[in-house]
Amino acid sequence: MRRLSFVIFTLSFGVALFAKDIKTVVLKTQPEMHCANCEKKIKDNIRFEKGVKSIKTDLGKKTVTVEYDADKTNVQNIIKGFKKIKYEATEVKKAPKNE
Repeated sequence: MRRLSFVIFTLSFGVALFAKDIKTVVLKTQPEMHCANCEKKIKDNIRFEKGVKSIKTDLGKKTVTVEYDADKTNVQNIIKGFKKIKYEATEVKKAPKNE
């Protein structure tokens, strides 16, 4: 029984040790993303930036949501990736909640 408890503890500790710090950022671009070609250009290029896990675009809101590994990159590096493809990206800040 002790051996089983030790194995379970060791496995759970190992999983916690290797857990990734996944974060999400919402960006607006300039020029604005306004068509399927813009959307494709962004997705096809930004997905290769180091640490990027997923990209979702919203043509209606003209936003790009990037999920990334914070251990490998940060928001500033993702913004630099947009500059490589001739877009200026800015982070969308959440509006403060009224209480």
